[in-house]
Amino acid sequence: MKVLIVVPCYNELENIETLYHEIREKTTYDVIIVNDCSTDGCKELLQSKNIPFLDLPMNLGIGGAVQTGYIYALRNNYDVAVQVDGDGQHDPSWIEAIVKPIDLAEADLVIGSRFIDNEGFQSSTLRRVGIQFFKMLIYCLSGKRITDATSGFRAINKKTLKLFTSYYAKDFPEPESNMLALRNKLRVVEIPVSMRERQGGVSSISPLKSIYYMFKVSIGILISTIKPRIDFDKGD
Repeated sequence: MKVLIVVPCYNELENIETLYHEIREKTTYDVIIVNDCSTDGCKELLQSKNIPFLDLPMNLGIGGAVQTGYIYALRNNYDVAVQVDGDGQHDPSWIEAIVKPIDLAEADLVIGSRFIDNEGFQSSTLRRVGIQFFKMLIYCLSGKRITDATSGFRAINKKTLKLFTSYYAKDFPEPESNMLALRNKLRVVEIPVSMRERQGGVSSISPLKSIYYMFKVSIGILISTIKPRIDFDKGD
């Protein structure tokens, strides 16, 4: 399979070069950094180190950056796209395991979950509350239990690429896109992974923003249940 690793990057100057080289050391897949109009010198670093990247002319948010990577993957005929966040929390050692269920034709969307084996960094208390809330909301609406509904450590096949390049939330997109995949009858599978704490820098999501996102994402999940389904038989 032809696999692309998509790394959304916004002000990750402290992490991005180390993460890129770690990915290259631990996988044989292609990598593209999506620079979401960073203001901390990320673009200049990527240019100086000859690291392949897409440069967005304006800040689109995590969803817009990831969707840009997905569009690039679809247009360049990749079979699988893997999201690895630019903050270093996702250990590239698990990438092969996340891709495997797609390689075996057992899944359309594979989510790396830190809550199956409960190993590694388990996130902050407030974020865990949000994760449990989204877990219950998605279960109530779909009947599917997703233990780590906010995990951005994910792999998708070409069928899911077609869906996510058509619809993808701008902010905090993972819970809504999970519901969207289930709405379109895609096979969503979780595998256990171990995550790390942020390797440097500061998260852009404050406690106040977390509360706002919980409300906003909940509305998005509800809307996902009534969105028209994608006709996957149409051409690219």
